[in-house]
Order: sequence, then C-alpha cells, then structure tokens
Amino acid sequence: MSVNTSWLKSFAPRTAQGRRTIAGYLFILPFILGFLVWFMLPAGVAVWLTFYDWNMIREPIFIGLENFKELFRDKLFLHSLMVTARYTLISVPLSLVLSFFIAVLLNAKVRGIAIFRTIFYIPSIVPAVANAVLWNFVFNTEFGLVNVILRAVGLPKIMWLQDPEWAMPALIIMSLWGLGGGVVIYLAGLQGIPETLYEAAEIDGAGRWAKLWNVTVPLISPVIFFNLIMGIIGSFQVFTAGFLITAGGPQNATLFYVLYTYRTGIQYFDMGYAAVLAWILFFIILGLTLFVFKYVGRLVHYEAI
Repeated sequence: MSVNTSWLKSFAPRTAQGRRTIAGYLFILPFILGFLVWFMLPAGVAVWLTFYDWNMIREPIFIGLENFKELFRDKLFLHSLMVTARYTLISVPLSLVLSFFIAVLLNAKVRGIAIFRTIFYIPSIVPAVANAVLWNFVFNTEFGLVNVILRAVGLPKIMWLQDPEWAMPALIIMSLWGLGGGVVIYLAGLQGIPETLYEAAEIDGAGRWAKLWNVTVPLISPVIFFNLIMGIIGSFQVFTAGFLITAGGPQNATLFYVLYTYRTGIQYFDMGYAAVLAWILFFIILGLTLFVFKYVGRLVHYEAI
C-alpha cells in the first residue's frame, strides 16, 4: 500500500535561500535542544525550588521566602563568599600576568619552540581529579615535593593542607598549574600582531620594554580582557580542589562557594536553599561581568576596520 506524501511538498521551501535556511536550523537544532533541556529546564526548576523545602525524599513543601531569609542568618554563606572572593582576587591577576609573560617567551622564533609550547599546554588538559591527586602528594607534609625542597635548603616544613593560613595559598599555587589554556589564547593573539609595527617602533628608538608596553599590550588587550572575564567566572566556580584536597578545611579556610552549595543540596538534603545559593552565584557572576565590561572594557584597544 503506497503512502500519500504529497502534502509534505507544501511545507518544502521553494527557493535556494529557503533550503539553506532550513539546513541552517537543522544544524543548530542539537544546540537548541541541548540549551532547552540542559539549561533552561534545570534553571526553571531551580527557580521553582527556591520557594520550597525539599530533601529529595518527601514531597516538596511550599515555604515562600523562608529560603531567602535564611541567607541573612547563615554565617557560612558570607564566609564561603569571602573565601571565593579572596581566591579570585589573588589567583586571577597572577594567572593573567604569568600566562601573558610565558606566552611572550613562547612567541620567540627559535628552534624547538613547539616542544616548549606543548610542555606548557599539557597540564591544562590533565583531568581535574588527576590534578587534585597529584597536588595532594606535592603538598604532603612529610614526603611532599615542596617540603622536600624546603628541607633541602634548610627551611622548616610547612603544613600546607592542614594549616588554615597555608591551605589557600596552596590551592592558588595549584591553580597556576593550568595556565596552558590562557597561554595558548595569548599566543594566538601575539602571532596576530604585524611585525611592521615592531619595526616601526624600533625605528623610533623603542627598546624591548617600550615595544612590549606600547605595541604588544594595546594590541593584545582584547585577549587580556577575554582571559580576565573567563578567569573571574572560572574562579567563582572552583570546586574540585576544595572538595578533593582539603574538603573545605581546615577550619573552613577553603570552603568555596560552589562547594558550600554542593554540601547544602547533596550532603544536607536542602535543595531549596541550595537553589537560592546557586541563583545568588549566577547574579554575582553576572554583576561582576557587567562591571568589568563597563569599567575595564573601555580600556581595551580595538583596531579600526
């Protein structure tokens, strides 16, 4: 028995432009479906949960604004936010500056430079859990590599992961291990700077530092700005190091905001309050991003087209 499909022809585009449009929508359909299913739907559920008390076992109970009122009584909320802010204020500038100067060095035209570029990039693709296990051994008090070096030069050992004063610096040092991603982005920007600009600066008598400050930095400022934005967003979402290495300790010295949100929802079974914490983080990141765009974005140099 034949099936009449003539009605389908009425929906078929009659022009080449229409067929290209349909093809374009088909290509982006996986992203649209993923965005709706994996972002919009969970975000909608998270908004709904902010007004409920739910422990993932019994039925959700409507409690109105009680989850929001809990923010003003929760000392760990402000503490975890301050811990994350301190981590951001130290790790982001350090990673920006170090990755920039490493990229400048790796931009040199010497034999075998591709090997060094690979060496600096490889740590950034190591899984986060493997990195955490590695650095847990490196900062071990008794046989860790760092303390072995300190004792070798006559310095006392440091309880990196057990001392509240040293736990955060240890995790910040660990974060610098993954500079490779930013280095690659910087390197791409550096290689896009025309050599004629450096030659013109040399004719004007500019030295190495003058060329770096007056030619390289302005032309690569869009890349610096991009890495700054991504660094801020990433630093406020740090979780693995605090969860696997220090478990938020000692004495909550490394209780990052996302780790506290995870504990609230998964360990303490308070999904409603965890949803509030998640949305607070969203608006914090949004506000910081808008602030940086407004006050730092004006310093970015864009070449006229």
